[in-house]
Amino acid sequence: AETDWCPTHNIAESDCVDCDAALMPRAKEVGWCKVHGVAECVICNPGLAHGANNSTVSLAERERIRKALDFASRATNKSSCEQHARRIQFASEAAVDKSGIVVKPVWTAPMSEFLSAPGELSYDQTRTAHLSVRLPGSVWKVFKRLGDEVKTGDVLAVIDAADVGKTKTELLQAMASLRLREQILVGMKESAGIVSGAKVREAEAAVVEADIRVGAACQALTNMGLTIRKPEVVKRTPAQLEVDTQWLGLPDSVVKTLDAKMTTTNLLPLLAPMNGKVMSHDVVAGELVDSTRVLFEIVDTTSLWLTLDLKNEENHLVKLGQTVVFQPDNGQPEITGTLAWKNSQIDLKTRTMKVRANILDPEQKLVANTFGRGKVVLREEPKAITVPNEALHWEGCCNIVFVRDRDYLTSPYKVFHVRKVRLGAKDDRQTEIIAGVLPGELVVTAGSGLLLTELLRGNLGEGCACCHPKK
Repeated sequence: AETDWCPTHNIAESDCVDCDAALMPRAKEVGWCKVHGVAECVICNPGLAHGANNSTVSLAERERIRKALDFASRATNKSSCEQHARRIQFASEAAVDKSGIVVKPVWTAPMSEFLSAPGELSYDQTRTAHLSVRLPGSVWKVFKRLGDEVKTGDVLAVIDAADVGKTKTELLQAMASLRLREQILVGMKESAGIVSGAKVREAEAAVVEADIRVGAACQALTNMGLTIRKPEVVKRTPAQLEVDTQWLGLPDSVVKTLDAKMTTTNLLPLLAPMNGKVMSHDVVAGELVDSTRVLFEIVDTTSLWLTLDLKNEENHLVKLGQTVVFQPDNGQPEITGTLAWKNSQIDLKTRTMKVRANILDPEQKLVANTFGRGKVVLREEPKAITVPNEALHWEGCCNIVFVRDRDYLTSPYKVFHVRKVRLGAKDDRQTEIIAGVLPGELVVTAGSGLLLTELLRGNLGEGCACCHPKK
């Protein structure tokens, strides 16, 4: 008879567990859980779960769940919704198999929550040097070329600058004058009073003046990058000082290749300020150069910056020290770094906020100016409760999964329960379930869309007779 048929489950009312509650008595309802935001909460009431080993939920697990819920604003379920009371029933196990339904266990797996943003790899600007000469002159010789590796202090090029030779000559003259005036002063002091005290004081003043000129010449050379110290200068003989000033600033490896008689004293070396690689090179021997022109760009290619452009509304979630993962567009492996800088203002044009991680690349495998996708890891959970993404559904006001009944294999009634859940982290394969299911329960993956259709179909018209008794 028509009255003996359940239109919701397409089985006889005598076999429908919703039409005849005595067939499969429901557990005592516990209602809405305000703490976890789900109905019939299996965290607070593990006995409601349909897993094999869901007798208790440890305090540590409860604390982990609390922190996960408090970490960020989570999607909420409607407390007045009664869909969790629904059960989807099939006539037989063969009918379940024919529908293509597959179940998989709820498991624990490492999960993380992150912010995703476009990013770019670039060289560390604090480890990039743009070098030009301090004095105008002509390029005497070039020692390094594009792509060469350099060490701190390596000679990149040597400039013939007339001002250098002039200042060296001034030092030699000042030193000669100082020695002469010192000798005159000694002679006056040994004259046994023949020279007046006024003359002696004038000689002493002349010595001081000459000494100042020596110091000024030393400082002028130091300002040019040719470091020479006055205490060392005054100890040298004139011949020694002449040799020292001629090769001042040039390393021994360069000096050995030069002929003193044929080499000018105007030479000013351009030195590498750090270890790195010559990334640009704009100099040829013989051409005129000055301080306005960049001749070399030296970059430490082992140190890079990863810069991400985050949305303005994500600003409050970002903190220094968080892990950053970057996937370059060129197919290179993922890169991991630590957030080291966060801009204090929003870009006026893009309305995004820049953050940066420092990346070390000692093997120099990375390519600067590479674009890609980056992630700022906000939270990592090594043992998150997860389900496959295909098991999750939004039925209009709540996130749900379908859980297979614990007695499915032994009971004649093939039932799947509707379970409301709270969602956490998500990746390409699985989603963290903060509240709603426990490990060991079996959720429907393939074919879960069919169950959702059955669930929503029951809301049309009067639905199941057990929900809307006939008048």
